[in-house]
Amino acid sequence: MKKVPNSQQNLQPRLIDQFGRSVDYIRLSITDRCDFRCVYCMSEDMTFLPREEVLSLEECARLVKLFVRLGVSKVRITGGEPLVRKNALWLFQEIGKLKNLKELVLTTNGSQLILHAAALKAAGVKRINLSIDSLNAERFKKITRTGDLGKVLAGLQASIDAGFEGIKLNTVLMHGNNEGEACDLVQFAIDKKIDISFIEEMPLGEVDHTRASTYVSNTDTLKLLKSKYSLLASTKTTGGPARYWQVANSNTKIGFISPHSHNFCENCNRVRITCKGELYLCLGQEDKIELLPLLRTYPNDDQPLIDAIVGSMKIKPKGHDFDLRRAKPAVVRFMSHTGG
Repeated sequence: MKKVPNSQQNLQPRLIDQFGRSVDYIRLSITDRCDFRCVYCMSEDMTFLPREEVLSLEECARLVKLFVRLGVSKVRITGGEPLVRKNALWLFQEIGKLKNLKELVLTTNGSQLILHAAALKAAGVKRINLSIDSLNAERFKKITRTGDLGKVLAGLQASIDAGFEGIKLNTVLMHGNNEGEACDLVQFAIDKKIDISFIEEMPLGEVDHTRASTYVSNTDTLKLLKSKYSLLASTKTTGGPARYWQVANSNTKIGFISPHSHNFCENCNRVRITCKGELYLCLGQEDKIELLPLLRTYPNDDQPLIDAIVGSMKIKPKGHDFDLRRAKPAVVRFMSHTGG
């Protein structure tokens, strides 16, 4: 009888951090590359990582399988823009086969969805989060620098037609830019029978504006939306930090991810893996474990990786420390590096 390696014996969910929080959700970036250059996410002239410093798709699949064996039940694939990665669909197909994975989800800018929506649904992707910060084509181009709103909206419709269980828009409102579109975006979501979340701009990476000058509080946005819509507090959760409100007499829920106005760290259940194989224990802190060297040093032995992942729970911080009054960003790395 074939002997089962020790690394595969008696594995139980055990990703519990030092504050007693169970980690059952990972966000994996599979590329730092993107076909947009959103002003809050990256600089206009980005330098991307050389291929040898980036996880291969096979290494991505290996990591996801290990985390699922350790009790993770939700995996979100992010970037950069994950769908610009060559052969990315193979990875979704591999992860979609995992029996103990409850949710495989995707965050995307939507530029490639018209090509891939149906195949992603067939691969097992349950939900899609699609970033749209404006319904005005000119303003959308200004925010994304390179994006085509028509192409993104066509990708959204392709996803609706493919029959995904959940589609959600993600919107970052910025003062002096698109803050006047909150109601229009909500109405668009209602008309499409999908959800929407407003995300406060996060101080990650050096950009060409001060975060305090563009910051829009979700508290103010909620107050504005309540003046137009009947909103009912919802207990819905998707495993992430959003707090939801149900729009009365509609299928639409409005989420608010508020790292500034409402710190959501007390129930943090997630970690992030960058495309370089860095395991970040918090979006807003620098605590990390380097997984790429272990992947390549031990290609046939999972135990060193398991030990590192389990051990990382001891350094997961209590929470992030975002402060808009700082002259410098809380974290120097760009969101496209960490994973959206």
